[in-house]
Amino acid sequence: MKFRIPPLASDIIISIYAVFTLYLRFKFEQDTIVSPMNSIVMGVCFVLIIWVFIKLKILNPNWFGLIKSKKAKS
Repeated sequence: MKFRIPPLASDIIISIYAVFTLYLRFKFEQDTIVSPMNSIVMGVCFVLIIWVFIKLKILNPNWFGLIKSKKAKS
């Protein structure tokens, strides 16, 4: 049995994660001397983590109902 998070909970988790990681990046850049390239690499790594969870179907984003799901053709 796979562990799946419902769509609304997935949307909330992804939103909180995005805001938190942006805060961490800005805080880290302010406290230390970081090149822009290092900041971009950190951002890509944070995005890859979420992407992997979506591809593994652990997170099931619904984008808060803004994007209609594809229906299977009969």
